[in-house]
Amino acid sequence: MKPAIKKVPALLAALVATCFTLLSFTAPKGGEGFEIFLDNKVVLQKFGNQMNTVSLLELDAAAMNGELQVKYHHCGQVGKNRVITITNGEAKVLKTWRYDDTKQQAASMSCSVKEIITLQSSGTEKLNLYYSSSELPGGRLLVSIVPKTKAVVKL
Repeated sequence: MKPAIKKVPALLAALVATCFTLLSFTAPKGGEGFEIFLDNKVVLQKFGNQMNTVSLLELDAAAMNGELQVKYHHCGQVGKNRVITITNGEAKVLKTWRYDDTKQQAASMSCSVKEIITLQSSGTEKLNLYYSSSELPGGRLLVSIVPKTKAVVKL
């Protein structure tokens, strides 16, 4: 019996090491990020540290009748008092959309492409699309929108 008792601590140590190894590969719940869709097709996704860089999104008259949707992920929480704001290069607010609260995480927020293009045609070369909510009161710049003469999506 003595040899079997000596093996128990070694087996226990191996079991504990295996558990720690397996748990270290578990994906964390939630995570902050956003997705932008044009007519239900993903044109941009950013999560975590990727959100520190701002991409350019090109819109043109061909997408005039389209719809831009934004989904913002708040680390598994539901966003409250959600707002999308478009500003010009001088940070002047040109348009604001407010969205009803929902129980759905990362609920879609829609904006008319025609409205955005109309803002561009008023002489503004680049527009900035911001998201804000109760969970993110200072807001976050998600993307800069440029006319069709630029690259489609520049990361």
